Formats: sequence, structure tokens, C-alpha cells
Amino acid sequence: MDSQPTTEIPWKPRHNPWIIALSVMLATFMEVLDTTILNVALPYIAGGLSASNSQATWVLTSYLVSNAVVLPMTDWLGKTFGRKRLLLTCISLFTISSVLCGGAPNLGALIFARVLQGAGGGGLQPISQAILLESFPPEKRGQAMGLFALGVVVAPILGPVFGGWLTDNLNWRWCFFINLPVGILAIVASYFTVEDPPYLRRNSEKKIDILGFSFLCLWLGCLQVLLDKGQEDNWFDAIWLRWMGGLSLFGMICLIFRELKTPNPLVDLRIFKDKNFTVAVFEVFIVGVVLYATLSGLPLFLQTLISYTAYQSGLAISPRGIGAVAGAMIAGRLLGLLSGRLIVALGFIFLAISSFQIGFFNLEIAKLNIIIPNIINGIGAPFVFIPLTTAAVITLKQEQIGAATGLFNLFRNIGGSIGTSMVQTFIQRLAQAHQTILVGYYTPDNLNYLSRFSGIESYLGMHSGSVPAASQALKVLYSTLTNQANLLAYMEIFQVMGWICVFSIPLAFLLAKDTKKTGPIAMH
Repeated sequence: MDSQPTTEIPWKPRHNPWIIALSVMLATFMEVLDTTILNVALPYIAGGLSASNSQATWVLTSYLVSNAVVLPMTDWLGKTFGRKRLLLTCISLFTISSVLCGGAPNLGALIFARVLQGAGGGGLQPISQAILLESFPPEKRGQAMGLFALGVVVAPILGPVFGGWLTDNLNWRWCFFINLPVGILAIVASYFTVEDPPYLRRNSEKKIDILGFSFLCLWLGCLQVLLDKGQEDNWFDAIWLRWMGGLSLFGMICLIFRELKTPNPLVDLRIFKDKNFTVAVFEVFIVGVVLYATLSGLPLFLQTLISYTAYQSGLAISPRGIGAVAGAMIAGRLLGLLSGRLIVALGFIFLAISSFQIGFFNLEIAKLNIIIPNIINGIGAPFVFIPLTTAAVITLKQEQIGAATGLFNLFRNIGGSIGTSMVQTFIQRLAQAHQTILVGYYTPDNLNYLSRFSGIESYLGMHSGSVPAASQALKVLYSTLTNQANLLAYMEIFQVMGWICVFSIPLAFLLAKDTKKTGPIAMH
């Protein structure tokens, strides 16, 4: 590496970049939507296939495992088989397996089809991001990433709403069948618009790194199972989850050593030597934690404590999508005017404000007070995500973009899985802790407790009939106790998300200063 950097001669695709963007984002939006569309349909799937709710969760886990394994391999697969050919293969596999999922006769067949679907969908996000970054000139990459953000930020928000509507009005199988026309359209559009850049030299003679692939599957497969099933089986109290954690750590360590030593790595980990890329990946990991924690925690809060239905809770958080669309349009424009570091910091401020607002909800919350922080959260997400996607590759070589986008999206997804697991775990455990504290006030020497108990007992004595009023009063007070304990737990976890965003703001200023002006730089 010499001391003087040289800017690469940009390559221009034959077709209009915006047509290419719409073609590839059609499939990406469909794939990201499928990560959350089944969340509200799981009870219906379990009932329809004669399975328990616990067994039905493997429908989500199986998809995430195969999806996570394929994500970091996308660059190697693209260089081996050709990126356009890989894109068409991924869309085709995703579409065909969606039909298989919709027609699955039993849970085993559905899980197998979901593995295939996750494998097909795993390559779509990094391929789309790489194609967008390469198709647009550097000064317009912010706008291109605005479109990409609409897919990866808005789609998970719309998933529960769309899935709830399909399940209520048609059948849970339509959550899969709806992908067929979209997939066919995406295949046709991508076939006629997408092309491989000249520097993406296809090398079909490369042999797959079987050992690296094995370590990759071991690391990500065991990690995803651990995160998805941890709370259900009380984490490391279960022996099999200890094995999952140990094997995942072993696989990660072995993968790092293997990929740094082999001349043709399956996953190019050497790009982590680039400080700018490493900071961007860490920041997007945090974004994944915060976004998916609020995205999974807020509907639970609305359904368990405010008595919303699944569909109503989906509608209540849907304004986040409006904020995300507006935020993507504004951030894409600002990226050509302001420093990307400043926009990222501003995005984390928005996310912190919305998290703290949600963290001070109460059981008498009005709908307007739910809508406002969701819109702010929606605006903040693309403000962080769009500059990070451009900042992640700015100091990398042109041919490293494929590997960078695969790892970038992988760590965003891992962050999302950790955020979801954090909510599931801490809500239950914090609620138990608060209940233990609050029950200490339910004693005969507490005048407030005695007054409340007497008032409820007197009221129920006039309306309860033959049922003893005292026992009913205790049930009412216990219900109040558990609701307050759960409320405090939700408040704390959302406030923690807010503080995570606050502490992430200074990290934004570690990114390269010129993310708004230049594209990838080749260091020779």
C-alpha cells in the first residue's frame, strides 16, 4: 500500500440507475417483509398444523438461521457464479419456497420450506445494496440508500400489519402465496436491467472453503437458535442451550482464524482492518438492537397491558412507516449537503427521544401519545441507516463492496435478533423483580393497601352475589400489582434503549469526514 490514494474510474451501467434500483428493491422489500409478517400469524399456523405455539416458533427460527448463514457468503457466491445469476437464483428460490410454505401439509414440511426460503432471501439484501452503490454515482448514493432504507426499515414495520390483515381476512397461507406475483415481477425486472460490473471477475474455478463454511454454519446457526429459544428454556439453565452457546463461540473463533489464514476466504474478514467500516458496522449493529427491541416490545406492551388486538397494535405502530418514508427522503437529500457523521448523530438523537417517550408510557396512554414517538422513531432510523450504508464502503476498494455489504447486513440482523431476545428476557425478569418489590407494600400495616382493599371489597360485596367479596378483592389487587410490575419493566427496557442511543452519538464522529462527497476509494 502506497501513501497516495487514487480514485477509481467509475463504471456506469447501461440502464437508468433508478430502474435498476426499483428492480432489485422489489425483491428485497418482499424478503425483509417476510422476517416479521408471520409474527402475528404463529398461533394460527400452530392451530392449522396441529402444533404447539412453542413448536411453531421454529417457523421463524429456521428462516433466520439459514438467512444468517447465507448473508456473509454472498460476495463469494457472486464472484463464483456471477452476481446477476446469483440474484436471479435467490429470487427464484425465495419465490418457489414461498409457494411450498403456503402449501405445506404439516409443520415439518413448513420448516424445511422456510429453510430454503431463508437461504434464498439471505443474499437479496447485500446484493441489492451492492448493486445500488455501484450503479449510482457517488454524489447520488445517498438518494439510492434512501430507497434501500425504505426496504429494510419500512418493511419490518408493515409486516405485522399486513400479516394480521391477510390472516384475519384470508388465511395464514396467503402470507406466503402473496410472494408469488411479486417474485415473478422481480425476476423479470432484474433479468432485463441488472448487469455485472467489469471488475467483478467471475472465477468459477474457486473451490468452496468447506472448513470455513462449516465454522460459519456452526457459529451463526447455534447463535440464532440460542437467541430465539433462550428465554423459552431459561437460557443457560438448559444444558442444550449451553451447548449452543459454546459451539457458537467455538465456531466464531475457528472461523476468524480460518478466514484470516486462507488465501481465498469464504468471508473476507480482512476488511475489518478498515476503521471506518468497523465503526459503521458497530453502529448499524446498535441500530438493529434498538429498532427490533422497540418493534417487538411495543406491540407486546399494547396487547398485554392496553388490551389491543394484534391487528390494532400493528396499526398503532404503523405511523413509524410514515416517519421512515419521510426520514429516508430527507436524509437522502441531506447527505449531499451535510456531513454524514452529523446526520448519523442526529438520527441517534431522534431514536433516543422516541425511546425515552415510550419509556414513560402509562396504562392510560392515548393513541396520539403512541403515534408521535413512533413517527419520531421512524424518522430517526433512516437518518442513521442511510449515511452508515455509504460510510461503510467509502474507504474500501470497489471490489470489496460485495463483501462489505454482506457483513454490514449480517451484523444488523444479529443486532435485531439480540434486541428481540433482550425484550423477551428482560420484560419477564424485570417484571418479576418489580413484583417482588411491590408485593412488600401489600401488607396489613400499610394504610393505603387497607383502604384500597376495603373499598374494592365493599363495592364487590354489593355486586358479586355468592362469591366472597374478599377473595375477589385480592384478585383485583393482584391483577393491578402484575400490571404495574409489567409496566415498570417495559418502561425500563425502553429507557435503556434510549441511553444506548445517547452513548452511540459520539461514535458517529469516528466515521470518515467526507462521506457526503466521495465514493469508494482504492488504496494502492
